[in-house]
Parts: sequence; structure tokens; C-alpha cells
Amino acid sequence: MEKVEWKVEGMTCSNCALSVTKLLQKEGMQNVMVNPIDGQVRFESSEKKEFSQIKLGIHKLGYSVVEEGSVAAEKKGFLQTHKQRFLFTLPFTLILMLHMLHGIIPLHALMNPWIQLALCLPVFLLGMNYFGASAIRSLKLGIPNMNVLVALGAAAAFVYSLIGAIYGYGQDYLFFETSASIITLVFLGNYLEESAVGATQRAVKALTKSQEVMATMIAFDDQHQEQYFPIENSQLQVGDLILIKTGEQVPIDAKIIWGDGLLDEAIISGESLPVSKQKKDFIIGGSLLVSGVLKAQVTAVGKNTVLSGILQMVKNAQREKPPLQQLADKISAVFVPVVIGIAILTFLVNYFGFQISFTQSLMRFIAVLVISCPCAMGLATPAAIAVGLGRAAKNGILFQNANRIEIFKDIRQMVFDKTGTLTTGKFAVAAYHSEITEQDFKSLVYALEKYSTHPIAVSLCEAWKTTVQQRWKSIEEIKGKGIRAYDDAGNCFEAGSATFLLNDTGKDEHDVYIIKNKKILGWIDIKDDIRSEAQTVINWLRAHHIKPIILSGDRKEKVAAVAKTLGIEDWFAEQSPDAKMQKIASLNDAMPTAMVGDGINDAPALAKASLGISLSEASQLAMQSADVILVNHGLSKLPEAMGIGKHTYITIKQNLFWAFAYNIVAIPIAAVGLLRPAFAALAMGFSDVVLAFNSLRLFVKKVIPM
Repeated sequence: MEKVEWKVEGMTCSNCALSVTKLLQKEGMQNVMVNPIDGQVRFESSEKKEFSQIKLGIHKLGYSVVEEGSVAAEKKGFLQTHKQRFLFTLPFTLILMLHMLHGIIPLHALMNPWIQLALCLPVFLLGMNYFGASAIRSLKLGIPNMNVLVALGAAAAFVYSLIGAIYGYGQDYLFFETSASIITLVFLGNYLEESAVGATQRAVKALTKSQEVMATMIAFDDQHQEQYFPIENSQLQVGDLILIKTGEQVPIDAKIIWGDGLLDEAIISGESLPVSKQKKDFIIGGSLLVSGVLKAQVTAVGKNTVLSGILQMVKNAQREKPPLQQLADKISAVFVPVVIGIAILTFLVNYFGFQISFTQSLMRFIAVLVISCPCAMGLATPAAIAVGLGRAAKNGILFQNANRIEIFKDIRQMVFDKTGTLTTGKFAVAAYHSEITEQDFKSLVYALEKYSTHPIAVSLCEAWKTTVQQRWKSIEEIKGKGIRAYDDAGNCFEAGSATFLLNDTGKDEHDVYIIKNKKILGWIDIKDDIRSEAQTVINWLRAHHIKPIILSGDRKEKVAAVAKTLGIEDWFAEQSPDAKMQKIASLNDAMPTAMVGDGINDAPALAKASLGISLSEASQLAMQSADVILVNHGLSKLPEAMGIGKHTYITIKQNLFWAFAYNIVAIPIAAVGLLRPAFAALAMGFSDVVLAFNSLRLFVKKVIPM
């Protein structure tokens, strides 16, 4: 099966997605998933084929496929956007509507049917060019969309009014303003929908950065001298030589051929301590060179890299269809034919059953179509999402996957990665012991560790910096292990891990040992500082019956210590990316589970979780895999994020309820003749106003339960 992913622009509601879905299924595509919010379309094809005809079919539905890697869409021409169409039709419609004030203001010219026709004609032609053409194409494809209702209602009002004008039936038979108002109001609704979805997409684009990074490639000139030049990592090939300097990200999987250094692989492994790498060691793309200079040879590119393997796990986890708008999808599937059926039935029952005149029966037919216009249904979800996302962004909370909003209300477990999520990623002294005086011990540690670039050494020097000078006859750093120095008297002082210094004793109880002539002078335990807001957030979760869990790739001792400090009973340590994803899947089976993480090793689990939450300082892949990103404030915004998500979903439900209830109540009223088409059009516009005001309440609504 060939797996295909497209970006489709122009979709604004669930009915749009349904139209594209049906088209793809009709063409034999399988496992079709269409997201109307971000325009992502995924499907599988049983055979290799050109998709030009399918893309043409999508274009005929009124949408466009954006080619991967293409530059921004070209600036659209005149009357090619909903905003332009609305602004063009608005003046004609407003003037037409003035004739309704004839009893108050003398507007004799507007009572002339031919002047009304002249004013309506530009609006009608533009409306039919868009709605009518889209309706005809959708009917030909066997996928009637909501533009069918708009076109039928506007065309019926226009044609009937034209007949009335030709035969001179009088003002009671002229409804040009109805036709124009239908088209204008729907253009307005579409523009509002487009703006709402655009706001959502802009929020996502602001977070998404290119996965490509720059590398320094090594080449040789004709004198066999090394030359360096920048190149995108995507252009590297197996066997290429690259230079990596301190502070740079390893651009791609490679093998060291010269140099040594300390690499922070936390985003890959979850391990908080940097690891020492030297000649012939393999290094993983995405890790960070903390210290040293390396020359390496590329060993894997494209899909064969470790990072790509993790990314593939993320994609597999994301293939599940998001649950948002499932109710709207089901109703949209039958909405258009049902409304047309009701409108036709309204005409037949009124004309033949109750002997209502043809004119009145037709007006009731049009009123049913107009009152059922899809503006409210299409606007319900995007309006709420746009406002919810706007408030969230203003408060440092960015929703990357708006389709997962409804999950917030069901979350009962919150899983946290440790390093960089519950902790700051910065090291501090947790405990220490010495056989000498405290001041002498700290001075000795500083005198040794100031010659090391290891992050733990740097942290110790920052904590115990002193002006006391200690002179060494010689000093040597053993990368990733420790440091050894000799004084003028020949005494050997060493600082480092137990595995480096105490292999023969079997001790491995503390992080750093200080030794003089093979005798232990003292030890130091290091901790990764817990975020200041972590305890408050954990307490808040417990108070709201949400169970906190730690899921980390770090060592058991480190994870257990953090869990004990925060009072978290359930924790899992030394978990690989795949193991994390499997654990999240298991937790999800028990109850809806959210995960908060920041490393590349968290990305598959973030995608697999019911809800993925990441921090702004997280790895790029973790950010792209998450549904929510907390900016600048660490975990402190987590309760507000959950509150905004929950209340945005509540607002969506309220909007959809109003949209559907409005149609259910209004259609019978229109069917029995209690609502003229002109007032039906105004009522339709009023429904949009109600939705807008209800959505705007999200800006001021209290969303954090105490």
C-alpha cells in the first residue's frame, strides 16, 4: 500500500472534510483521514499511480492540494477569496434591503423591479459562479455539499422574482433582496469560517520549525587541505565527513573518526547526564555536543537514521482518526439531502394538501432552504476554536492539534517525563559528606572541577566557587569519567564517578567521589533541580482527581528521588522511546491519559497519548508530536491549558446544539408559512451572531476550577 499525505486548503467544516473523504473513497483510496482544521489529508492506495485526476476532483469541489515543499500560495486575484466576494456583494445587498423601509423613507426608485434586478444581478451571478458551480460539481460526483442548499435557495428566489418582474405581478412577488442577502450572508459566514481556521493554522505554523538543520561538511582541495562549508543535513550522503563543534547539534547519525567530547543525548535517551564519546563511537543525530570538537563520518541518512525511526513511530501513532466533530460528520452526511427533501415536501403539502397558492408554497419552500443554510453549522466549531486558541496563545498556551480538545474533559491520568519536564535540566548539590572540614572539602572540589567542562563539574564550581588558590603540579581530565591531579608533594587527588574511581570496591552509592591517594575524602550527590511550579501542579491534579505518573528514560535512583519529593506513587524508569509508547498505550486502555514531555524520546508517547502536552523549550519533534505546548512558564500553565481546552469543547457543544436546534425549530416555522424568506435570511444571519457572541465569552470566562 502506498501511503500518501497531502495538505488541502479551503476546508472549513466537517462537511468539507466529508466531501473530500467521499471523493477519495470513490476513487478507491483506503484508510482515508481528512482533518478540516489543519487541512491534513492521509490515505493509502493499493497501487502506484498518478493522482492528478484526484487532485482535479478536489479542485472541482472548491479546494486545492498544496504540493509538499512548495512556496506560499500565490496571491489570489480579484473576487477569489470569500472576503473579496463579501465586500463586493455587500453594497448591492444593503441598497436592495433599503426598499423594505419604503413605508418609513420614500424610496420610490427602489420599488422598481428592474432596478432591483439590476442591483441583484451582480450578486446573483457571483453567487452562482461560486455556490452554483460548486453545487453542480458536487452533484455530478454524487457528493452533494451544503452549497446545494445555498444555490437552490438563492436561485429559487431570483427566478421567481424575475418571473414576477416580467409579468408585473407587483411587489408581493419580488424577492430579489432575499436572493442577494442569502448569497451575501453565506459569503460572510464563509469568510468568518476561513478566518477562524486561518487563525488556528497560523498558531500551528508559528510553532512548527523546519526539521532540517545545518551541518559543517569537510571537503579537501587539490592540496589535500581541509575545507569547510555549510550544508543542510538532508543533503548529506553516507560516507560524507562533517565537523561538529561545542554547542552544536549533531546533524545526522555518524561515527567519530577524530576527537572526543561529551554529548547530551537526553532528547534521544532521556538520560540527564552527558555521555563521553571518542574515536570509533557512534553518535546519534539530534544529540548535543556539550564539549569537545569532533570529526565524524555519516553512517545513515533519510529513513535509516535513528531519528527517522522514532519519527515513523510518531506517524504510526497519529494515524488514529481524531474524535472531534464525529457528531457533526454524521449529521453532515445526511443534512443536505434531508433538507432538500423537507423543502420539496413542504411545497407539495402546502400546494396540494392545504390548497395554498403556488406563490406562497414556493415562498415556504425557499424559506425552508434559506433557514437551513449551513452558515451556523459551519461556523460553530471554528469560531469556538479560534477564540479558545486566541485566549490560550495570549496566555502562553499553544494548541497544536485543535481536534483533540474534547479529550480534556475525560483525562484521569497525567504522565510526566522527568528530565526537563518535572525538572529544570540544571544540576545542583543534593547532599555531600567529607572526612575533612567543610571549607577545605569545598575548596578542594572547586580546585579540581574548575578544570573540567562536564556539566556536573560546572554546577559544582558555580555552587562552591572560592578565592582560595590550589596549585597543581599536573592535572588531567578523563572525559566523561573524572579528573586526576598531583600536587607538589606527589599526592594524587581524584574526583569522579564510582565506576571510574572505585571499580575494585564495588561501591556505587553516590554520584561523585573525592579521593586522595586511593582514600575516600568525601562524596557528593547531585540532583536535577525540580521545577518550582511542579509541586503546585501535582497538588492541583490530585485535588481534581487526576492521577500523576512519572515515565522516564533516566536511572531508577534519579526517578525514584523525584517521585518521592513530589509525592508521586507511580513511576517508571529506564524506558526506551518504544517502551514509553507501549506504556502509554497500556495506560490509555485503562482510562484517558495525557502525557507531558519534552524530548525526542517522548515524541512517540506524546502522539500515542490521549492528549500530548509539551514545553516550548522541548525538542522540535516533541513539540510537533504534542497537541498542546506550554510557552515560557513551564508547567504552571498546565491547569489553565486543561481548563481552556475543556471549556472550548463545551462551547463547541453549545454552538452545535444551537445550530441544530435552530434548524429543528426554524424549519417547521418556515414550512407552515410563519417565516418569509427575507426574514429567514435575517434569522440565518442572527444565528451566526449568537454563535459569535457565545464563542467570544471564552475570552472572559473563568476556566480554571479551584
